[in-house]
Amino acid sequence: MHGTAHTPYNLLDNLNTALVMIDDQLNIVYANHSGEALFETGVKQLYGHPLYDFFLPGAIQQSRLKAAMRRGEDFTENEVRLVFKDNRFVMADLTVTNLQIESRARLLFEVRQIDQQKRISKENLQNAQHYAARELVRGLAHEIKNPLGGIRGAAQLLEKELNNEGLKEFTQMIIEQSDRLRALVDRLLGPNALPRLQWSNLHQALEKVRTLMQADSDNPITIVRDYDPSIPDVHVDQDMVQQAVLNIIRNSIQALTEANTPAPRIRLQTRVERQMTIQGKRYPLVAKVAIEDNGPGIPDEIKDTLFYPMVSSKTQGSGLGLSIAQTLINHHGGRIDVDSHAGHTEFVLYLPIDRKESIDE
Repeated sequence: MHGTAHTPYNLLDNLNTALVMIDDQLNIVYANHSGEALFETGVKQLYGHPLYDFFLPGAIQQSRLKAAMRRGEDFTENEVRLVFKDNRFVMADLTVTNLQIESRARLLFEVRQIDQQKRISKENLQNAQHYAARELVRGLAHEIKNPLGGIRGAAQLLEKELNNEGLKEFTQMIIEQSDRLRALVDRLLGPNALPRLQWSNLHQALEKVRTLMQADSDNPITIVRDYDPSIPDVHVDQDMVQQAVLNIIRNSIQALTEANTPAPRIRLQTRVERQMTIQGKRYPLVAKVAIEDNGPGIPDEIKDTLFYPMVSSKTQGSGLGLSIAQTLINHHGGRIDVDSHAGHTEFVLYLPIDRKESIDE
């Protein structure tokens, strides 16, 4: 098996199916790249470690595996919920096959994540919705901006003709409100500038945001860091990534504050994902930034339209933060996922990791 895994073409590492092999002691002896991605860790943390160290008790029946090992009872289960120690879970179709390698019994797990297919179709729908919303807003913005410019210009001309200072107060009001409306329309349109890409450390952007949020004296919320220092430099516009993360964290802080959540906490986590498809394109490596809070969760009535402009459950919210964050991450060929229920909301930003050599050539 090891010989096959290290063929020049690394065929098994290019499979979407996660392959994980265990020995007769139920210790992991092999995992392909998709297998590492399933466990969200590398081979050093996997090889030689018991399979059960990674799952909550009862997630996989030990007796069934031992029967498969002893008597060669292969089995397949559909739509299995695999629950990991960190409470993360995946829905998968699972096939377990008994193999004899060099006269030793081995069990090969084939894990096909079915939530991945659901996620891709949800991503396509989300992108279509976001595009439709932006086109609608652009059309409206055009219709609003033209007459608004005319109103403002007419007020300025009228002000010049007025001799009564008291009346000029009203023309000033027209001009100020026109400017306010124009600023709102510009914010609705979101960032149109293309990203200025530079090689940078992702954690620098996250640390700037964290420092900024903790400098806010009215904010007693604990921000916990869980960074993966092995993430390579990414080719991004650091200001854009910073703004996207800032918008999401501000949302979390507002939700935690308005709900008076006891012991409010936000966790910033970074990890590397392998062999991931984003917007129809497959990437060998992707940087994952998770922003998780222990707040009330996102109300059901806005879950499906969360990234639309002007959608907000906050009393003081503009509803533009997440729409802008989505646009900024889309500019990088990435995407944003969200998972939310009472006591847990998690936004996950995915940013493709390019190799320096392929860009510098």
